Amino acid sequence: MYLQRLKETGDFLSITRENEFNLPPEQFTLDNGTIVKVLDTGVIEFTPARYGDKDFVFSSAVHGNETAPIEICDQLIQAIIAEHITLTHRVLFIFGNPKSINIGQRFVDENLNRLFCGKHSEGGVDNPERQRAKKLEHYVEQFFTMAGQGRYRAHYDLHTAIRDSKNEKFAVYPFLHGKPHKREQLQFLLSCGVQTVLLMSEPASTFSYFSSRHFDADAFTIELGKVRPFGDNDMSRFAKAKATLEALITQETVTYPELHADDVELFSVYRTINRHHEDFSFTFADDVPNFTGFAKGELLGHDGEQEIRAEVEGEAIIFPNAKVALGQRALLTVVPTKLTDEFI
Repeated sequence: MYLQRLKETGDFLSITRENEFNLPPEQFTLDNGTIVKVLDTGVIEFTPARYGDKDFVFSSAVHGNETAPIEICDQLIQAIIAEHITLTHRVLFIFGNPKSINIGQRFVDENLNRLFCGKHSEGGVDNPERQRAKKLEHYVEQFFTMAGQGRYRAHYDLHTAIRDSKNEKFAVYPFLHGKPHKREQLQFLLSCGVQTVLLMSEPASTFSYFSSRHFDADAFTIELGKVRPFGDNDMSRFAKAKATLEALITQETVTYPELHADDVELFSVYRTINRHHEDFSFTFADDVPNFTGFAKGELLGHDGEQEIRAEVEGEAIIFPNAKVALGQRALLTVVPTKLTDEFI
């Protein structure tokens, strides 16, 4: 069994990668009283002996080739098990898609980050990613509800983007259904080195939206840079993010500098463009960065015989991917917005 190895090394990532689809649950207690529960492959929960009123979920490897967040979480897990850091709050770590980590690909059969909020059970399709999404929903629900109601909840789903970005680090703020956005969450993101935030305007099937919608968690998809293989990441570029995540789970309360309007660059979604035809392409190059703006009327691509053109001046592109499955999102476009009194 893997338990003794985990106790001695804290290397939960390697154990996960060696057990892509299942890992028998195990539990042990650290000398400092923290209870360690392995719930499944890639899913490990830490509960301090005396824990505060906050519950955190840190997920990575929802896309297996996005390695820097995986390494951040791996380092934090090892530090907790080695008792180099002491927790104040409960935390659940998730390596989302172990098999895709091993093959160095975004996913195996289907994009895991489009399968939450019950999408895993639609359409009569079954594959390991759909099964995994259903399990991950269960683990998050169990984690957020088992400690009782009235607790603070947060879920930070850590990614890196396929392409370069004019704004190296940015975050996606899920649609809140009329609830206010929070200045403190922008302060948290700034502490992580994230100055650009995209405000979503409609429901989604992403992991962060799932936790936001169903458990009222402060949740984000956080893009920390560009996809690179293991060993090619300059981890100094992620030091702020790692230090901030560590502070959240080891300190009773984290305080941030005052937020000013020019500290952050905010965008709102202008429109979502889905792929409807096999003949789908963009007119801009593959290396055009996220957040590149286009002039009104400029041709962006083709979907079958239909032209896709910029509808407003400065309409900018996010997450372009012409190879998505039919019916899925191939592109988001965004426009700048301002920090307003709507942020509490």
